[in-house]
Amino acid sequence: MISRDKAPTAQETFMQMAQAAGLRGRLLVTLGILMLIRLGIHLPIPGINRDEFARTLQNNNQVLSFLDIFSGGGLSALGVFALGILPYINASIIIQLLTAAIPALENLQKNEGEAGRRRISQMTRYVSVGWAIIQSVFLASFWLKPFAVNYGPIFVIETALALVAGSMFVMWASEVITERGVGNGASLLIFVNIVATLPKALGDTIDFVQTGNRETVGRVIVLLLLFLVTIVGIVFVQEGIRRIPIISARRQVGRRIFAEQRNYLPLRLNQGGVMPIIFATAILSLPVLAVNFIKNPEYSRIINTYLVPGGSGAWVYALVYLVSIVFFSYFYSSLIVNPVDVAQNLKKMGSSIPGIRPGKATSEYIERVLNRLTFLGAIFLGLIAIIPTAVESALNVRTFRGLGATSLLILVGVAIDTSKQIQTYLISQRYEGMVKQ
Repeated sequence: MISRDKAPTAQETFMQMAQAAGLRGRLLVTLGILMLIRLGIHLPIPGINRDEFARTLQNNNQVLSFLDIFSGGGLSALGVFALGILPYINASIIIQLLTAAIPALENLQKNEGEAGRRRISQMTRYVSVGWAIIQSVFLASFWLKPFAVNYGPIFVIETALALVAGSMFVMWASEVITERGVGNGASLLIFVNIVATLPKALGDTIDFVQTGNRETVGRVIVLLLLFLVTIVGIVFVQEGIRRIPIISARRQVGRRIFAEQRNYLPLRLNQGGVMPIIFATAILSLPVLAVNFIKNPEYSRIINTYLVPGGSGAWVYALVYLVSIVFFSYFYSSLIVNPVDVAQNLKKMGSSIPGIRPGKATSEYIERVLNRLTFLGAIFLGLIAIIPTAVESALNVRTFRGLGATSLLILVGVAIDTSKQIQTYLISQRYEGMVKQ
């Protein structure tokens, strides 16, 4: 009988994390940088009536409130880190789209190895700087003009420089977390920013319940139950894997003959994780942000009607949002898994899928399975992003202000990915200790 080790308890896991020197150092680096970023969010930019700006932002729309959540309240507080990680995310979208469209960049990413990836990362940084400059100048010139104490060219230059410097520091901090800490730096920064807005949202919800009647309590309970079901569904789909069986041919090494081995190729139901949601939200926010730049009443009417969740034509917003999520799900899946490369690697290892010929037939089979999985995962992401927000609007519970299912998806997804990376470090250090003994 094959014995299986019991899964470690939470207390044992924390003890192992504290005792593992390498992991302990990575955790301290991660926590220190995250605390530093949170402090920077509350460093104010001078010369602005921040209270009036925050009230205007809250009364604007859910898209801008969601972007404020992404910056951990930095956008409404107008701190030095007001832009946060958003320019870096937008730059990543641009570079990845260009990589799929330009063969030279695609070759750089796929065939140049680590050197190619470093060059693409450097390009992403340059685009991040340019995008941060555009956003900072736009913010200082148009959005902050009514709230500036002494508006003028000096105010625009000083404010834009402060915002660009803060955004570049956040980008650098996220890369340090990715390289020397635990988890993906950009995702963790968004995770912490969302968590930082939870106390205020919960406090506003409690006040809303106390000032309401029984019907109000019932609406809030229904919404919280929906969020709970959403979390369960997120965990189920995030952990969903299609296992394609693989057979390794019998091999002879010297006089020893290795028997045929059976294994499987894991394909995740949701290859892109939370990135399609983040990318789709960033793209949809651009027309909304341009309202103050394009001084056209007709343009403002169209945007507020069709591209804002609470507008009268919210079904258009939901449809565009769903299509964007599906597109970025397929796009991100194509970047993570290449069926042709997988088929070639299987052929080199002498492995095959039962009933499928090696080579082109294998790549076509993997592509079909991957397309079906990606479609199911994308539809799930779209429903997760749309339905709870629609229910929130139908129940007229506005206290969460953008902190809906999309934020829950990011929280759960990042928590799962980070915990897995921590477990990987613990297992690797445990094996290293066994080898040294």
